[in-house]
Amino acid sequence: MMSSMFLAAFEILKESIIGRIRDFFTHGFDENGYKLDPEYDSEVLSKSKSPLYASLNWLVENKVINDIDLLEFEAIKECRNRVAHEMSQLIIKEDDVELHARFIGMVSLLNRIEKWWIINVEIPTAGDFNTKEITEDMVTPGPVMSLNIMMDVAFGSEEESRKYHKYFVDNIRGT
Repeated sequence: MMSSMFLAAFEILKESIIGRIRDFFTHGFDENGYKLDPEYDSEVLSKSKSPLYASLNWLVENKVINDIDLLEFEAIKECRNRVAHEMSQLIIKEDDVELHARFIGMVSLLNRIEKWWIINVEIPTAGDFNTKEITEDMVTPGPVMSLNIMMDVAFGSEEESRKYHKYFVDNIRGT
């Protein structure tokens, strides 16, 4: 179960790293899909052949994350690759300390990136927040909230899982 959660969380982190920046440089859409500003190529994709690493470099240059975070990301990615390619060996282990530590690091990195976007981009561009002071402590990013719910369902009590299922059936599935 933890391996599955780790893989899902890694994909959420990766989408946050790449997707937030790509969306920032997206200006409308046409018959071919989203229209990316040409600056996306020059300011982001030019930093690496890999959109992931180009985006990580952009985040470092914009002081969202630092070099220590990059090292943590590399350790997270190595652990992700081990989980994805050696799952059968991980299943027989009772407790993988590195997996748990990297999971915590991954959620922390995701939280920091998402909060930066919310505080520095979303709130300043949303007119209805201009008069309110909002601090990072007041923000819970959606992807982090989703991970928390997934963890509650996967590792929580059966009663808690049923509560989420009932809410989903009652409020979301039919919309």
